[in-house]
Amino acid sequence: MSRIAVFPGSFDPMTTGHLALLRRALPLFDRIVVAVGINTEKKGFMPVDERVEHIRMAVAAMPKVEVTTYSCLTTDLCRQLGASFILRGVRDAADFAYEQKIADINRLIAPDIETVILLADPSTAIISSSMVRELAAFGKDINKYLA
Repeated sequence: MSRIAVFPGSFDPMTTGHLALLRRALPLFDRIVVAVGINTEKKGFMPVDERVEHIRMAVAAMPKVEVTTYSCLTTDLCRQLGASFILRGVRDAADFAYEQKIADINRLIAPDIETVILLADPSTAIISSSMVRELAAFGKDINKYLA
């Protein structure tokens, strides 16, 4: 049986922190699907199709990584893809508390799907998509934070 993980998020934009976490997760799984969530209620920093293309370029050298979009529950996407794992990253205690609640709900509705949480590398722990978006809004160069 393949160890397939879904790495869900808005990835708006995908940062060097996301990419570092993905690289660390590669040895753990046979396949990782980066799943870009579509929320029609939100206006994104980057259009979804641009995010997907940007991510595909960032992971091009990682043959075990695929990129897709989704607009359903993450656990439903896992079932569609045959994935038994949800990959998440945390930067600090606040992230952990948030991710724990989501993992607990997911376990209630899909006990066969396990959440795997990796701690962010200290060198990228301060980088978040929202921080990158804010810097961009104020005209700052964000290239060094983008995957």
